[in-house]
Amino acid sequence: MILTMTDSGNIKPAQPDTILQAGRALQGGGLVAFPTETVYGLGADATNDRAVAAIFAAKQRLRFNPLIVHVLDLNAALQLVEFDPLSQRLAVQFWPGPFTLILKRRATCLVSLLVSAGLDTLAIRVPAHPVAQALLRAALCPIAAPSANVSGKISPTTAQHVAEELGGKVALILDGGSCAVGVESTVVQVSEGRAHLLRPGGITREQIEAITGAAMLADMGGPLRSPGQLESHYAPRLPLRLNALNAGQREAGLGFGASVPIGAAKICNLSVSGDLTEAAANLFAMLRALDKPEFTGIAVTSIPSHGLGEAINDRLARAANR
Repeated sequence: MILTMTDSGNIKPAQPDTILQAGRALQGGGLVAFPTETVYGLGADATNDRAVAAIFAAKQRLRFNPLIVHVLDLNAALQLVEFDPLSQRLAVQFWPGPFTLILKRRATCLVSLLVSAGLDTLAIRVPAHPVAQALLRAALCPIAAPSANVSGKISPTTAQHVAEELGGKVALILDGGSCAVGVESTVVQVSEGRAHLLRPGGITREQIEAITGAAMLADMGGPLRSPGQLESHYAPRLPLRLNALNAGQREAGLGFGASVPIGAAKICNLSVSGDLTEAAANLFAMLRALDKPEFTGIAVTSIPSHGLGEAINDRLARAANR
């Protein structure tokens, strides 16, 4: 049975009793929103076809867009997927954390094929957030969990963001505060011994290349293997204008460091000190804060492209591609 509520009253502080309640809801086929270090996830039992289908329905998500499966640790992942040597090195280095690997499903993998969009691979990661870890222990199953928002819109980094979009479609929203990383996980697939970057995220290109000893390769093309690869994604209602020096009279402005769009009607600064880690954590919340009907658009200043700036610019480019 899938439980639903009609308002945001299903936000509960993430405590042992509410985490157990959320685990039981997942076991019963329900949807639960929960915090991770990246963004809030919309979780379902990854082995339950109907529960996974409910994720796609709640998010209005295209069925060919795969989901990420969250597991407790590397040993749990080994039960579901086959690791090549480089993928296992990367998993040991970056799990738990904001890092997803695309790996071949084992013949015995019980995860619903809907999660993989019919592919023979699985997107899988081990979250670092203590609430996500506790929920995995309570649910006793792998959890399929894309971001807990309507597909293509701004990702949620607080429980209230989830309630505003999906509150009536989930059994429970576990409130673990604001997400520390603020952008989704990095997605990597290894092919013929080389790492390919499918989506930049919370683990930087530079961190990965320090482990692989080689430059990251681009996406291999073909069917979507992970979330975050659609050209239009993470979009506010208002149009975004990137690399803006000035703002129109009724445009809001998103700044970084000493650079802000001049003349903006309202300004949010991702990081006054120019810290890309802080900027990533603030990105989605500030886009939501500026996405208001009194403005005609959002002018965004230039963001450096190194480190977490690559993930920030990826999200902004997709959000601007309306």
